[in-house]
Amino acid sequence: MIEKEDKKDRSGIQVISRAVAILRVLKETQSGMSLGKIAEQVSLPRSTVQRITSALAEEKLVITDANGGGLRLGPELSALAGAAQYNIVEHCRLLLTELTQKTGETTDLAVMRGIGMVFLDQVPGTHRLTTVSQVGEVFPLTTTANGKACLAHLPEDEAIKLITNEWTRNGIQSDLAVLMDELEEVRAKGLAYDLDEHSRGVSAIGFAFTDWSGELHAISVPVPSSRFAKQQSVIEKALLETSANIQSTFD
Repeated sequence: MIEKEDKKDRSGIQVISRAVAILRVLKETQSGMSLGKIAEQVSLPRSTVQRITSALAEEKLVITDANGGGLRLGPELSALAGAAQYNIVEHCRLLLTELTQKTGETTDLAVMRGIGMVFLDQVPGTHRLTTVSQVGEVFPLTTTANGKACLAHLPEDEAIKLITNEWTRNGIQSDLAVLMDELEEVRAKGLAYDLDEHSRGVSAIGFAFTDWSGELHAISVPVPSSRFAKQQSVIEKALLETSANIQSTFD
């Protein structure tokens, strides 16, 4: 009896693992994917993929693309992602508040979404002159501390693709080798810097981390450049302490 239950448990775990593999493959396409292509990507028989995707469709985790492009991620995943986003904001709010108390500066939480960094939360600084960004605002990857921190967490080929896409899209001509060297320094030190790159008169320091779902987030401290040199060591120390704290949570 126990042996039969163990086999049933293993079978259930295998189905979940296969379903997750299918969802991850579909995450990479916006226009839909055929059963045959999915089966090829996850190395499973087409019949197995059809059975699993049918179950996922019943839960609205996958849907048929309206333009006939096959299957794509369904609306229920967006609802789950929204709930996860709320949780990460709630989880990090205390950390942001503590950072602001330690530094007196504004602290930001952002998530890496496709072609940019989306701001999720912010705790304003206590100085008369502070920096402010709107929640939901999208910032670039290559000229911001939070963007460079996340790029440094990616495999090199993925980072290069995002960098070149951003530069091409915005008509930027820059030295890729210089930026890749900078990202290597970010990996070594654990902190990324924006020194008047994104907005004149504003500098920032930040670090990146991966949450429970595998999404890249960043916490950063933007500062008016007029007091950056004075505040730099204080901010660096506070950010490294926060980074160690948050990494232990998600490991």
